[in-house]
Amino acid sequence: MTPQSLPLRRAAGAGLLGALLMLAGCASPAVEQYAAEQPRLLLREYFDGPMTAHGVFTDRSGQVVRRFTVKLVGRWNGPEGVLEEDFFYSDGKTERRVWRLTDHGGGRYTGRADDVVGEARGQAAGNALRWQYTLALPVDGRVWEVQFDDWMYLMDAERKVMLNKATMSKFGIRLGEVTLAFHKP
Repeated sequence: MTPQSLPLRRAAGAGLLGALLMLAGCASPAVEQYAAEQPRLLLREYFDGPMTAHGVFTDRSGQVVRRFTVKLVGRWNGPEGVLEEDFFYSDGKTERRVWRLTDHGGGRYTGRADDVVGEARGQAAGNALRWQYTLALPVDGRVWEVQFDDWMYLMDAERKVMLNKATMSKFGIRLGEVTLAFHKP
């Protein structure tokens, strides 16, 4: 190695390090990182009874493309639950989704709904839940299978407010995000 090549090697090393740091920044956190966070999110408690959520869908540029309100009612019988969601969009359209949820213990949950492909899987720790599933989404007369990676965070000790941020993707390409704020009476 010559003294003249040393700055090039350092620059190449710094470039590689920068690229690795950027890639590491793109990786999703593990739900276990939130294990010490309070208040603890217990889905069977939070999704029990009536609640309301307000949300927006933003495209890849961050522009709000759709606003909506969701009226929800959850009921549990032991480890089995039903969560009914009625969506009211700002353009006047409505939609309904009924989740059938199972609490497997240890913070593990699964769920099914008519427009969910296969089974949704979730893991909770501390105040957070990561919920992943594929949704059969009607778009312009066709149905697209879109992946959702939801993160929910219980915000207050009274267990009344929970925030949800979901990334939508297809073929690994980010399509946009859904942001929701849940409120319990």
